[in-house]
Amino acid sequence: MLRFRLKELLAEKEFRERRVVTMVEVADATGIHRMTLSKLSNHRGYNATADVLDRLCSYFGCRIDQLVEHIPGSPHVVGKEI
Repeated sequence: MLRFRLKELLAEKEFRERRVVTMVEVADATGIHRMTLSKLSNHRGYNATADVLDRLCSYFGCRIDQLVEHIPGSPHVVGKEI
């Protein structure tokens, strides 16, 4: 399973810039719908597109491995094999 580190990156940005950074601000800056950002933050196994990941990496100035973490050994989706 993939885990998105969106909340952690938001917290780091807030600390670095010494201000509150909202999901609305991220949505406006990236063109990603706020609901998509919410799903990335709160729903396990959410399937984000490459475009969304690219926009977030550009916004946070990070590499993909700083945004997405692979959790090995997590349960597979029923009825699907990898």
